[in-house]
Parts: sequence; C-alpha cells; structure tokens
Amino acid sequence: MTSPDDGRPRGRRPMHIVFLNWRDTTNPEGGGSERYVENVAKRLVEAGHRVTVVCASYPHAPADQMRDGIRFVRRGSKLGVYPAALWALVSRQLGAFDVVVDVQNGVPFLSRLVTRKPVVVLVHHVHREQWSIVYGPRAAAVGWWVESRLAPLVYRRCPYVAVSEVTRNELAGLGVSPARVSVVHNGTEPVPVTLPPTQVRPRSLVAVGRLVPHKRLEHALATVATLREEFSDLNLTVVGDGWWAEELHARAAHEGVSDIVEFTGFVDDATKHEILARSQVHLMPSVKEGWGIAIMEAASRGVPTVAYRRAGGVSESVLDGMTGLLVDEGDSQFTAAVRLLLSDEELRAQLGDAARTRAMTFTWEQTAKSFAVVLGAAPGRSDQRSGLRGQRLP
Repeated sequence: MTSPDDGRPRGRRPMHIVFLNWRDTTNPEGGGSERYVENVAKRLVEAGHRVTVVCASYPHAPADQMRDGIRFVRRGSKLGVYPAALWALVSRQLGAFDVVVDVQNGVPFLSRLVTRKPVVVLVHHVHREQWSIVYGPRAAAVGWWVESRLAPLVYRRCPYVAVSEVTRNELAGLGVSPARVSVVHNGTEPVPVTLPPTQVRPRSLVAVGRLVPHKRLEHALATVATLREEFSDLNLTVVGDGWWAEELHARAAHEGVSDIVEFTGFVDDATKHEILARSQVHLMPSVKEGWGIAIMEAASRGVPTVAYRRAGGVSESVLDGMTGLLVDEGDSQFTAAVRLLLSDEELRAQLGDAARTRAMTFTWEQTAKSFAVVLGAAPGRSDQRSGLRGQRLP
C-alpha cells in the first residue's frame, strides 16, 4: 500500500494518476485550484508515480507538454475540455492508468461514466452562490443542478477530497456522506530566502487573486475610497489578472481611487512576496473560497487578512481575532475591520505574528503525502472501507 510517511508506493508498482482539471497554471485563467493540483502532482512524481494532467487548451499553448515531470495534455476549449477529456480516457490517448482525479470546479467531468478505474473527486468548494454572479438565470440554474444533483448521483460510490471542513460540510448538504470525504488542506510555499527584510510601506493594503466577479474586489475599492480621507498615505496593490480587469479599472475610476490603486497584473512569485512584505493588511472580499491560498501566502509574510465569515473555507484559513478578522456581509463591516487594523499597530502585529507561525504548519509536502494516502486506498475497495475515507489527514 502507499506509505503515509513519504507518499512512495510500498509493495506494488507506482501508480499512473490522471488529473482532469479545467485549466493549468500557465492558462491565463488559472488560479488556486490549478496551483493545488500541480503542487500535489509535482510531489507525486517526485515520490515515484506517473502523473498526467488533462486540461483545456488556450491560444499558443502546446497540445502536449512535460513540465516538472508532469505530462500536460491540453484538449478542447473552456467548455470543450469536458468531452475532450472523456474522449482522451476512452480512446487510450493517455495509455494505461490506475486512478482518475476528477477536479470538480463547479462543473464535473463525469469521468465515472466512462471508466471502471477508481475515481477520486477533488472539490475546493461548492459554487452555490457563484453561479448567479457569473451567469444568467437559466445557465446558473442548469449549472447548479449539475453540481448539486447530477454530480452526487454519478459519484455516489466515489471517495472525495475536500480542502476544508467547510467544504466537506457543504458536500454533505448535497447528499455526499462525510464518511466518503477526506480533508486535505492546501500547503504554503516557503518564503523566498532571497527577499530582503520586510519593509512595510505606510498604510499599504494588498489583494491577491484572479480578477473575476466572484472575488468581489469592488469591496476592496470601496473600502479604500471610504478610508482615504482618514489615512492620507493609504494605497492598495491588486495582484493578479483576469477577464474582469477592465470592469475593476472602471470601478476604481468611479470610486475616485485610481491614483492610489495599482493593478500589477500577473507577477512572478518573488515579486508577489515583495509586495506582500511591504503590505500591512491583506483584503479577501471573495464570495467563496475553498481555502484561500493567498491568505496563507500573506500570512507567511506576517500580514493578517480581512475576509467574510461566510465565504467558505476562509473561516478555517483565517482564525478570527487570532490571525485575521472575519466579518459579516457588507461593505461597512469590511471597511470597519480594515480601519481597525490600520489604526491599531499592536493588534495588527499580534495577528500578523500568529498568522506567520500558523502558515508554517501547512506545507505542500504534507498535502501531497495526505493526498497519496487517499489515492493509494482508491484502487483497493477493501482498503477504502478500512477507515481511510472521511478522515482529516495531517
């Protein structure tokens, strides 16, 4: 079986693991889900397994690519990837494989319908609130039906991985037994050692993430607009890009904060950490996160986060009053929390220190080892029933 110590196969041949994911990290729309998959996949390769990631193509992307020991097979468009991935499974394009990881980012691949191999379903969060934000009423209704009714039926005998206890509870609300859901948290990258000591700029706020509607960065802009008269040196850096960027630039102009808000677009990890290092508060006004990788990235630099209490896994990645502040819905609540942290240097430092300490306890190595436990159990149905499923893995 698979050893929980290092993820290397014990007593049988290494597995060929196929991840079906909407995108990969090189895709302009790639985000936290893709980073999770590739961090796990990279370490599974290092542990001796073979990993293939099937994902959507995008302009100028190679159809087949090896990166970090992972084989990337890019087929189809944003929506076309779903039938293309199923065809890749049934047409033997991927060769023989042992287990499929079906990454359900709202829309499932439904791989259980085309293969007898074990299928593990990876869910970051349930998209109940997001469907109506991104799509019109009819498309949103169809999407939610697929996610909430069809997917649980198709995967009714499959093990699941969730990235937080909140997500496991959300899945239970859709009829997925918690006994079939193992919680494997996101890891956190070590702080780059080449960075200089933290140099905090006065009243610097930062928001990290894809520029899409459900991240609700409009709330961050409204907060800056409200507080700029109280803090004359206030500024906000928005790190990331996405198809909602033009709308956010227009909103910044409408709020009268274009002069104190910088949109960096995509940046490399070193630049991102430099920005975090000189910031005081991280803003996460997203409607829903499975965990919030950016929260832990900020925490690793001693920067506390302000987020919404009911935004999914952030209630686990942020310990309210200990590593950041969680608030109820509404711009005024969000703004009040940011004001408090900007005004109270002692509280901000206390939360930041605790956040840094906690961030160090979440590593991608441990994430991959825990994921390997789930995958190692999936091929043997007797192993699945022996107690590995439904666990919160270290």
